[in-house]
Amino acid sequence: MLSDPFYTLVKVICNLYLFIVLLRLVLQLSRADFYNPISQGVVKATSPLILPLRKVIPAIGRLDTASLVLALGVQLVTVGLVVLLKGASLPPAGYAIYTIAGTLYHLLDLYFWAMLISVILSWVAPDANHPGAMLVRQVTAPLYQTCQRFIPSFGGLDISPIFIFLAISFLKQALMPYSI
Repeated sequence: MLSDPFYTLVKVICNLYLFIVLLRLVLQLSRADFYNPISQGVVKATSPLILPLRKVIPAIGRLDTASLVLALGVQLVTVGLVVLLKGASLPPAGYAIYTIAGTLYHLLDLYFWAMLISVILSWVAPDANHPGAMLVRQVTAPLYQTCQRFIPSFGGLDISPIFIFLAISFLKQALMPYSI
């Protein structure tokens, strides 16, 4: 009975740090403002582990492979702790599948929430200059631009978020059995 709160606490802490690492990866991929206070907070939270990794793992183009490796590492630790706390066991291939699929699931979850915040901000405060609002716009802009190449707007109404939400939801459902 006591393991359930501890299990939940471990999952929350690990997934929160994974979220921050994935946010750093997404901020770099979308070329978000580095001097944004939220970006600076994410960099400070992840630098102690990413900077040593960067000395060993070089970036590939715009992809910060050190952040990606750290995200996979955090997810692997999460999977290992969850398996340990549940008293179960997995083959090595199981750890790899749960690590990769879980990381993708959490990345999609990050984009889902960013998209939701973006849609709500477009209704409530379309021209907000808050650092959080600007960061959400910068993170979601590549998704919108990619989708808008294929789906035109209807008289000023942009329906691309609907298709992005559908794609994210479909992919998350496919990865749901492997998310921890």
